[in-house]
Amino acid sequence: MLPWHQFGCMGAAMRFVRAILWNRRGATAVEYGLVLALITLIVSVSIREVAGTTVDMWNMIDTKVAKH
Repeated sequence: MLPWHQFGCMGAAMRFVRAILWNRRGATAVEYGLVLALITLIVSVSIREVAGTTVDMWNMIDTKVAKH
């Protein structure tokens, strides 16, 4: 292992990175963030699909009403 403490600021940066990598709370927060992002993506796509179907339904009703 390299003696990072000899590099001053680089040593502090390496300690910071090492602390982040070994911090389990940070990993859990990242995992929750990824799950939240996935749920948001799924909800967004679902709403878009439902909206498309609803618009098609109302367009069909409009066409049938306009014929009569």
